[in-house]
Amino acid sequence: MFIYEFKVYPKASQIVAIEEAIRTAQFVRNKVLRFWMDNRGVGKTEMFRYNTLLRKEFKFVDDLNSHACQTAVERVLRAVNRFYDNCKKQIPGKKGYPKFKKHSRSVEYKVSGWKLSDSRKHIAFIDKKGIGNLKLIGSRDLNFYQINQIKRVRILRRADGYYVQFSVQLDPRDTVEPIIPSQKAVGVDLGIKYFFADSLGNIEPNPQFYRRGEQQLNRLNRKKSKKFRRGKPQSKNYHRARRRGAIKHLKVSRQREEFAKRVALRLIKSNDLVAYEDLNVKGMVKNRRLSKSISDAGWSTFRRWLEYFGYKYGKVTIAVAPHNTSQNCSNCGEKVQKSLSTRTHVCPHCNYVEDRDINAAINILQKGLSTQGHWESYKLGEFDPLALVGAILLS
Repeated sequence: MFIYEFKVYPKASQIVAIEEAIRTAQFVRNKVLRFWMDNRGVGKTEMFRYNTLLRKEFKFVDDLNSHACQTAVERVLRAVNRFYDNCKKQIPGKKGYPKFKKHSRSVEYKVSGWKLSDSRKHIAFIDKKGIGNLKLIGSRDLNFYQINQIKRVRILRRADGYYVQFSVQLDPRDTVEPIIPSQKAVGVDLGIKYFFADSLGNIEPNPQFYRRGEQQLNRLNRKKSKKFRRGKPQSKNYHRARRRGAIKHLKVSRQREEFAKRVALRLIKSNDLVAYEDLNVKGMVKNRRLSKSISDAGWSTFRRWLEYFGYKYGKVTIAVAPHNTSQNCSNCGEKVQKSLSTRTHVCPHCNYVEDRDINAAINILQKGLSTQGHWESYKLGEFDPLALVGAILLS
């Protein structure tokens, strides 16, 4: 699936209709979730039947497109199934018990309730909520795709306005031409001082987008706090200050996303095999001293894009266990204990000296080539990763 996003500028009356549609979808989701809580053991069929009863009972629910109500039920099903899966797997900590939604930001339609114009530059929502016609602003051209390829349409509210997203059924590998293999393999060690260091000795600086914008974010947060009135309805000045801070946070998250995407694409295009650490980021952010720096680095986002581009371009991505990759010597294999503040690896056994992160990246590559990691779960089609590893080892 491809997600194409367009900015829209609805009128005041359309904003009221969009917000009403979002609240209705949230209402359906919460009512179905309460039905599941009160009748533990009910399945998919009973939930959809209860959704039909809600449409008969409440006029404002019936005004929303039936497929949009079904997507709200599907969100409950995903939350319930994820909770049961976590219980079966016995993951440590909280299992993700489904919760009620209080501030939903989107409503999702399936294949009905909307209609594209002939030029594919406008979309009309034709249910009884009265959203009407919206102009799509963006560089993507939907004329390349058939209408039956568009499986979902979502209206999304962000801090800087409203967006319409199209979920298009398309394989990412069908959108690119095959690239010439580079016959190179690289190991990547993610860090805080540097965003990553690879086994070839290259270092990518850490941009620290949140740290750079932290002073401005704190100032906006203080302005918002001064306008907060406890126990009373909030003023327009408070909501305006809150919106300014939300827009700044949105900018930081977009900067981090685009940086991770650009770096991951460069690594995939220049190497045939990329080995990286299988980090437990969720557990690492519990460290109070490093949680802000780890979150600011965006390791999970980088890994997600790395695996996606690896699948798209037919490259191999290998996640290896990070244990002792920083402690072991990449030259002789002996373990050399060092604290986190020690940034240079000096081996007393073979006198090998190297930057700590580059030494770890070489160890990660060696683990990846010896198949001590696990292959990414994406299907690589006709691409044979084992043959590539053999070719690299022979070279």
